[in-house]
Amino acid sequence: MAMSPISGGNGRRRYRPLAEINVTPLVDVMLVLLIIFMVTAPLMTSGVSVDLPKTDAKPLNSDSQPLTVSIDAQGKIFLQNQQVELPELVAKLQAIAAGDPTRRIFVRGDQAISYGLVMQVMGTIAQGGFTKVALLAQQPAGGPATGATPAPAAPVQPRKPG
Repeated sequence: MAMSPISGGNGRRRYRPLAEINVTPLVDVMLVLLIIFMVTAPLMTSGVSVDLPKTDAKPLNSDSQPLTVSIDAQGKIFLQNQQVELPELVAKLQAIAAGDPTRRIFVRGDQAISYGLVMQVMGTIAQGGFTKVALLAQQPAGGPATGATPAPAAPVQPRKPG
């Protein structure tokens, strides 16, 4: 606790408590925590390890938190971080999206898998009624941003059986 001198009438000084709080250490701690959260938050987006192909496309702006469907190098399909089978993918997407067909869905496919599997997953999602489906690709090292960003994708039209 800090003390401030009070001069008395007889030449002696008495000290009384100073009731001020020094907020500088509190501000320092809060700024360090803010920086830590700003650095770690982007790293917590998706836990499935996928080697994305490179593209020069510009990133899209997204206004809501998208759902991520990932396909790893072995062909396993993941919704967010949970493995799902292709037939039950649409039912789980509809349950998470709560009946909103305009919810953004990003499809991440490892570059080692076949293009046909990625298109099969995208077609299944489109047949489920979702309209905003996009492919993700990794920006090249000299690109505008690093990390996984959505590449512009044409709307997926469901195939007609026949």
